[in-house]
Amino acid sequence: MIEVRELTKRYGGVTAVRDLSFTVRPGQVTGFLGPNGAGKSTTMRVILGLHRPSAGAATVNGRPYAAHPDPLRQVGALMEVTPAHGGRTAYQHLLALARTHGIPPARVVEVLEQAGLSSAAGRRVGGFSLGMRRRLGVAAALLGDPSVVIMDEPVNGLDPDGVLWVRTLLRSLADEGRTVLVSSHLMSEMALTARQLVIIGRGRLLAEASVAELIARAGTDAVLVRCPRAAQLRDLLVRHGASVTSAETGVLEVGGLAGEAISALAAREGLALHELTPRQVSLEEAYMELTRSERGIR
Repeated sequence: MIEVRELTKRYGGVTAVRDLSFTVRPGQVTGFLGPNGAGKSTTMRVILGLHRPSAGAATVNGRPYAAHPDPLRQVGALMEVTPAHGGRTAYQHLLALARTHGIPPARVVEVLEQAGLSSAAGRRVGGFSLGMRRRLGVAAALLGDPSVVIMDEPVNGLDPDGVLWVRTLLRSLADEGRTVLVSSHLMSEMALTARQLVIIGRGRLLAEASVAELIARAGTDAVLVRCPRAAQLRDLLVRHGASVTSAETGVLEVGGLAGEAISALAAREGLALHELTPRQVSLEEAYMELTRSERGIR
């Protein structure tokens, strides 16, 4: 488990994170979201012991990361840039990491295969593409078979096959009972991958909820209505305060009235409805609305 409690981090006169608290539990993928400059990377770096908090604390499995005698076996981390000596091969890079924790060479072979890099194990890292470097970073994160996995923008630089691979990997790690925290700016990926969300803005917590809860809070954006007498229905709904648009003949998108109210009005006027479907907002729409003020939008 990852626990962040009343965390504050200042850099001189700039407060990057302010009084932030949240919990990341095992058995699910937790998405860590927020606009640029929200404090996500700073928070992750504090969790990983790379930065010291100005106040508060961040613990992994009950203690600060630096207090673990075997950190690579406790936490696997992929940050935006994965340091690797360009003159070393992928195998050599991982083997050097493995030896610091008494991890056998056989495990290096396993994670190279898991990351899809077996054929590139003998190639020098300096010749790797960005996507291959990301895969190598994922392999390094999994090297100690950790119970906690933290990844910052893991799909950056990956092709569609690589994105699908990361999505499947994160889900499988959570299904094994591990704690998975992943940041991303791709709402479509978070909608497919994460179950829980932690959203911050300007260093403060904006929401800690499941994907379903966040979308439910945003409500329904509109109701899609199919009616053979759409023009007559449009006039009726507008008279009752609805906003109505139409992208094609016989189809209306109605805002401002619930489906039950639309159905009742149509029935009263004898207008047959062939479809009445509430259109739920997407995760991206719910996120954009939640963070609107944090992005300076009025």
